[in-house]
Amino acid sequence: MGAVDETVERVFREEHGRILAALIRFLGDFDLAEEALQEAFAVACERWAASGVPERPAAWITATARNGALDRLRRGATLERKRSEMQALARINAAAREEEPVMLADDRLRLIFTCCHPALAAEAQVALTLRTICGLSTPEIARAFLVPEPTVQQRIVRAKRKIRDARIPYRVPPPEDLPGRLGTVLAVVYLVFNEGYVATSGDALVRRELCDEAIRIGRLLVELMPDEPEARGLLALMLLHDSRREARIGSHGELVTLEEQDRSRWDHAKIAEAEATLSAIGRRPAGPYELQALISRCHALAPAWVQTDWREIVRLYEGLAELNPTPVVDLNRSVAIAMDRGPEAALAEIERLGLGERLDSYQPYHAARADLLRRAGHQAAAAEEYRRAIELTSNVAERAFLTKRVREVEARPGLQG
Repeated sequence: MGAVDETVERVFREEHGRILAALIRFLGDFDLAEEALQEAFAVACERWAASGVPERPAAWITATARNGALDRLRRGATLERKRSEMQALARINAAAREEEPVMLADDRLRLIFTCCHPALAAEAQVALTLRTICGLSTPEIARAFLVPEPTVQQRIVRAKRKIRDARIPYRVPPPEDLPGRLGTVLAVVYLVFNEGYVATSGDALVRRELCDEAIRIGRLLVELMPDEPEARGLLALMLLHDSRREARIGSHGELVTLEEQDRSRWDHAKIAEAEATLSAIGRRPAGPYELQALISRCHALAPAWVQTDWREIVRLYEGLAELNPTPVVDLNRSVAIAMDRGPEAALAEIERLGLGERLDSYQPYHAARADLLRRAGHQAAAAEEYRRAIELTSNVAERAFLTKRVREVEARPGLQG
């Protein structure tokens, strides 16, 4: 890949959500904005190779996409199209004359609330946000949610059509409507973060720009709704996870497990910000995001892996299971049980809960069970589970780590079933 292609890819990865959100506000049309942005990146590949990369590549892409969309609107063919074009041009001209307020003029925050409008189906809200804000492809979204690609594409198309036909406003809702919209928005922001924390595909384990974007939006939500404990809980959770970012990746891009991480490389400024965010919540029953943040806090405060308060983590997972009874929560609680009472106890719990059938297509289940089997000395069974986990991941760094684990357990004498 040449220098120009690398620059175009970097701008797409880092700026896609911001540029697209601005174009949607400017044009009032999701499809037109996406098409214009794709064309602008294609033009950039050609022109930058001939004339060099501009000083402000993201601004160049934005201007090129905007101009391309205007040209397309002016070339419309049918009367109906002309009528919609004139309306769009009127919006554009009005928007160009407006001066945006500095604070709540954040286009990405507007876009998230638009994508998470209650008139849209929950699955469509998530798919549309991941597509527009994060720039994830349809295959990436499909892999993340274990659904067929055509299903994801249909959800996105229907969501865009609903926004257009129902004239859903592109704005942050008024204060009285915020609490009812918050749950979905928080879920989507966390999904964005998770896609960045462990990318579903590609060479890199972490997509830093998605983690940064999710945390930035989380801070905006806390600023917008300072008295919402779950907004604070989610922000603290993301900060605590992200504080381990640099330690999770070795010098050659390999995955480093929590147990093996150099804790001196953790970002203690983010840990301190998370602590302050949690302390501002006050005394009240903890919600799901706050509980998850408290679990992550146990790891952040432990000086070493062996000093982690696993009993407290099990207790917190039990509280989380009461609020959010899912097989993934049960799996994580089982892993914590292994650290507190041994891997055999965790394997028995997984068997009792029937997680194998419920999570057979979930890659982290097989990776976790493989690790428990490895710790318990069942090396042959561990190798089999590691291979199943490899089949279910498209991330190069994860595949390399799991493949290494297979070699390690196979090299041990006296393999057990």
